[in-house]
Amino acid sequence: MEDAKDQTEAEDLKGQDAQGDQDQNQDQVQDTQDGQNENNLEDPEEPKKAEEPPAEPDWKDRYARAMADFDNFRKRTARDREDLVKFAASDVLKDVLPTVDNLARALDEAKDKAEDPFVKGVKLVYDGLLKTLADHGATPLDAIGEPFDANFHEALAQLPSEDVEEGHVMSEVKRGWMLHGKLLRAAQVVVSAGKKA
Repeated sequence: MEDAKDQTEAEDLKGQDAQGDQDQNQDQVQDTQDGQNENNLEDPEEPKKAEEPPAEPDWKDRYARAMADFDNFRKRTARDREDLVKFAASDVLKDVLPTVDNLARALDEAKDKAEDPFVKGVKLVYDGLLKTLADHGATPLDAIGEPFDANFHEALAQLPSEDVEEGHVMSEVKRGWMLHGKLLRAAQVVVSAGKKA
């Protein structure tokens, strides 16, 4: 009989342990649900923000900006193409300029023989080259008597002068050239240092 009583007590203890485990599990589930409810109470607007659809983009503004960008691109491309055509011959013209310089020197040396047929022929060739250069947009840069400008002149020397103001070009060793308003070759010049002290 005592065995039956012991067995009944053991079963009661097991039942109580099982009941305790169930109570603990229920408490944990309840705690988890309470935590979730508290989170929902802390940020009540957060779920609403996530649910809101994104704002509709301003299509008219985007279209206007895209058209302006395209127009700027078109203008820049046209300007680049025009510059390419204008300055395509710059390398060839630079190669021709030393020949023009040599012809000019030859004519300077033959000033006293201006009536010589050979000198007249050289003068015709020189004039023809100048006309061809002008037809392609190349123009000579006049430097003598002008104030020295490092953008257009390359100073080879600075000498005293009684006639030319200080800082002005007194002589030209090599003539400068412009091509469509841009510098093709800088003039090589001698700059005046002013009167001797």
